[in-house]
Amino acid sequence: MPDEPENLPAPVEVAEVDEHEDGGPIKSFLEHLEDLRWTLIRCAIAIALGVITCLSAGNFIIRLLTIPLETAQKAKTSKEAKVIVTLGTNILARFPAKDFVLTQEVTNRDVVYRMTPLQLGTNSVLVLVADTNPPPSMLYQMPMMLKTYSPGGGFTIAVQLAIFGGLTLSAPFVLFFLGQFILPAMHVHEKKFLYRVAGFASVLFFAGIAFCYFVMLPITLSTTAAFSNWLGFGADEWRADEFISFCCWFLLGMGISFQLPMVLLTLVKIGLLDVAGLSKYRSYFYVGILIVAGFVTPDGNPVTMLLMAAPLMVLYEMTVVIAWFWARNERKLPEGSEV
Repeated sequence: MPDEPENLPAPVEVAEVDEHEDGGPIKSFLEHLEDLRWTLIRCAIAIALGVITCLSAGNFIIRLLTIPLETAQKAKTSKEAKVIVTLGTNILARFPAKDFVLTQEVTNRDVVYRMTPLQLGTNSVLVLVADTNPPPSMLYQMPMMLKTYSPGGGFTIAVQLAIFGGLTLSAPFVLFFLGQFILPAMHVHEKKFLYRVAGFASVLFFAGIAFCYFVMLPITLSTTAAFSNWLGFGADEWRADEFISFCCWFLLGMGISFQLPMVLLTLVKIGLLDVAGLSKYRSYFYVGILIVAGFVTPDGNPVTMLLMAAPLMVLYEMTVVIAWFWARNERKLPEGSEV
């Protein structure tokens, strides 16, 4: 009889460990439905606030999206200084500065002269007057202007910005609310793995968007305009709604494409892939990357597809290296240990 109280604490200790490992209390089916309802309501409110915010800041977002276009136009300007002759808003001619008689010294910058009527007695003559503050588009060798060609064009663009921007802006909050609903039912080691995946996935997503915004968009826009001119078509006016849709899909597609390492490393972690398989089927993965890049590329331009596939191939090789380090560390660890 005196030995019985000593055996009582053991079941209590085991129960505490299981409760900590399971991550939360057990709820009924109706309680889970109530939690899901409030989670969906919070997600809907976050998306609505994101849409309203982006709709209010539409002109600022447009300004951000047109910066790569301006960069592309500047890249088309020749390094040699030129003299640009204009009449009103039209460009009449471009001359090399060295072949033009100037009234001012020119080094490596383009100079704009506008033709202005001058009254001399009873006669009117056109004279060239230096324009000290020309619009930036005048200095571009290949100016590209965004225009709307329908009464509802501006409204369509505003809706596109609100949807794409609202979803992007509210994504962290939506993921947080979903995490609040899902995480309590997961084990401790599953939570740690999910936190790591979510962190690296977010970094890769924004890295893909930044790479597309600062590198791929200017190159793609300039090559697209040059290709159109090579075919004999003008590329000085683009539909604003198509341009905004192109940029939004391109940025989103590049951000999603940069999730390739996370997908492959997750498959390696759960045992469906290994470093040997990644190395053996490298050529097949490269073909798959080219196919995905061809589908995700919004304009179907081969140059854009290759520019999109190149960083994905680099990320694939980085994935192979990381998987090799994981395999080497696992071989060094004793049996029963985790990486």
